[in-house]
Amino acid sequence: MANQELVNALDYILNRCNEQDIDVVAAAVVRRRRDIAMFGNIPTAPNPRNLAKDISAQFNIEGSMEGLRKSIQEFTIRTIKQQAPDLTDEQIEELTRAWIPDGRRSRQTQCSGPGIPQDLLASMVGQFVSFSLGRMEEEEDRALRREMGPWPDKYWKSFPQVIRLLLTDFLKGEIDENDFNIRIGLALQMQ
Repeated sequence: MANQELVNALDYILNRCNEQDIDVVAAAVVRRRRDIAMFGNIPTAPNPRNLAKDISAQFNIEGSMEGLRKSIQEFTIRTIKQQAPDLTDEQIEELTRAWIPDGRRSRQTQCSGPGIPQDLLASMVGQFVSFSLGRMEEEEDRALRREMGPWPDKYWKSFPQVIRLLLTDFLKGEIDENDFNIRIGLALQMQ
């Protein structure tokens, strides 16, 4: 047995429509075909507000800054694991904390030091490594000490935690110089 609504619609179209009504029905059919092609066989086009809410839920955005921060954090962790698969979970966690503030603390607090420009920070890391490995010229060390006093301690305290972790791993021999340079480059880019 046929759907009564369909029977009534067909009766109206076939027996009672004038030319203008037929045009309206034809436009409605075209629109309905488009909606079915775009949204599937649902009774009406989806409500944009509900559609946005569904999409937000799928991407874990949840319409809030916390959800967005969490999505970015998850993306960052995946990217770090792809680009630097040898990093430990602790290092990945520290990088993520340094790069994506939790919203309650500032980025400056997270890095445990003043906002140091990237090129200056890179130079400081280079000097610290050179000194720690005994590669630094005595004259350069003396000049730094005259200017700053115990500069290695001051540098160490000003380094963000992620830089400290990488330096520690490198200086203890847990990662080689090539790995260190790749990882420190990645860490510096995100500062």
